[in-house]
Amino acid sequence: MITLKGETILLRALEPTDLDYIFEVENEESLWEVGSTITPFSRFILKEYIDNSYRDIYDVKQLRLVICKNDNHLPVGLIDLYDFDQRNLKVGVGIVIFPDKEKQKGYAFEALNLVTKYAFERLNVHQVFAGITEDNVGSIRLFEKAGFVRNGIKKDWTFSRGVFKDEYFYQLIK
Repeated sequence: MITLKGETILLRALEPTDLDYIFEVENEESLWEVGSTITPFSRFILKEYIDNSYRDIYDVKQLRLVICKNDNHLPVGLIDLYDFDQRNLKVGVGIVIFPDKEKQKGYAFEALNLVTKYAFERLNVHQVFAGITEDNVGSIRLFEKAGFVRNGIKKDWTFSRGVFKDEYFYQLIK
């Protein structure tokens, strides 16, 4: 799908060979806050998830894509479309670059641009939205650079490590 290929990265569907990578990402405790989980995932559960990832976004309301380098096809992150609402023409987006050594190379910006273009052109949504905690400065910069606008604040929305954090609501409207 040419829509999902950029200059340095491509976005592709999950493959069975991604199990070890997904296991590592999903069980990285520092990412649990953004993923809204508090428990580790087993290989069995993640294998089941990958085995069912062929299901259509119109059916399961989400789509996870692997961010890979164009030159060697190694994964450097994941980008998710979630809470797909066909009636109201909107979808959420979340992104993680992993491991940390792959951050600050432009992969997230390129992936975010590719997936929003896909959402607008292929899913025909009117808007793409994201929730970002107030202390996630890197994500705030990324989404604002990609044209997202902060349109709201959810006060004390996330409780993490004994502290409540505000969550900013970002939108990119077609």
